[in-house]
Amino acid sequence: MNKRPLFNHIAPGLSALEKRMAEHIKPGGNWQDIPEDIPSKRLEQIRKTGGRTTYYGRLLYDKPSFTITTYFNRLGNSSNLHPEQQRMISIREGARLQSFNDNYVFHGSKTSQYKQIGNAVPPLLARAVAESIKPHLNNLSFIDLFAGAGGMSQGFLMEGYNLLSANEIDKNFFETYKQNHQKSELVLGDITDQEIVSKITSASNNKDVGVVIGGPPCQGFSYAGWRNSDDIRNQLFRSFVDIVALVKPEYFVMENVPGILTMRKGEAMKEIIAEFNKIGYHLNQPLSLKAEEFGVPQKRRRVFLIGSIKPIDISPPSILFSESDDSLPMPITVGDAILGLPKLKMGEGDIESNYEINKLTPYQELLASEIDFKEFYRKQSQG
Repeated sequence: MNKRPLFNHIAPGLSALEKRMAEHIKPGGNWQDIPEDIPSKRLEQIRKTGGRTTYYGRLLYDKPSFTITTYFNRLGNSSNLHPEQQRMISIREGARLQSFNDNYVFHGSKTSQYKQIGNAVPPLLARAVAESIKPHLNNLSFIDLFAGAGGMSQGFLMEGYNLLSANEIDKNFFETYKQNHQKSELVLGDITDQEIVSKITSASNNKDVGVVIGGPPCQGFSYAGWRNSDDIRNQLFRSFVDIVALVKPEYFVMENVPGILTMRKGEAMKEIIAEFNKIGYHLNQPLSLKAEEFGVPQKRRRVFLIGSIKPIDISPPSILFSESDDSLPMPITVGDAILGLPKLKMGEGDIESNYEINKLTPYQELLASEIDFKEFYRKQSQG
């Protein structure tokens, strides 16, 4: 058996009431499994009005997980009870379901680590986007704005891109990013501050930049639209646009939640596209992608808006995994991701430890950096 380092394998605690609830929730089950004689005002309300089937849920080994949120440590807000152990999934298990490599270490408070993982773009989803624009680029360098813990950067790095600079305002998120990308020009601070903007853009050192990536908040478009200059979230979007205008990359990739497509009956997206048109960028049709179709063991939906200086149409990345297409391998499952990790009790675990394992799944081999994505996909395709 091989001994391997293991980081952030720490399970959150549960209250005495939540422990009682968890004992009744079967694999694939949810709040409907909890007996009515267990007292809970929240459950009473859910039973009266109906509630999401993802509340108080337990994972299945043979299916992808539901969306890993910023509260994946909370029983009532997610479907992240371990498939068989009486606990919520650990920080490392959440990271695996988001497709972060096993050597990617998360820093800061536990609360921050849940947010860092839950907020991240799954690296394998970002990899698919990076691959789709790669043939059209002259330069594979990139700048990451609103970088978070680095999920989107990881996807681009997997495709051989060169990270020039990244910016993040949250010090805990930034610490994780910095510790995992120590050779790059990383800038902590407010992107609306001109001094911070100068630090970000100076990293390009007048070189040609291939791509600017990031996920600026666009909720400010939901009501008054771009005309509401008082909404700080619009200022953040403006900063993304301004840096794209300053750096003039060949492409930009902007990530957001699917709701952005229907915000104000589509008017918000029209305004966003118009702002990029003003600075000379051709916009492709927004890509609405399902994470489980690109190797992520998780049902997560994200939208990517791709713009280019030259009017080049980018085809959506080819679907790689499918439950319905027999010519493609099945989506990666929770079991593929977390089976074999050491058992934990509630509140147990260490920032760093070692564990022994007989056999890794192809997905685990990929996360352990023992094989690359092409070899992983070959193995999955062969069954």
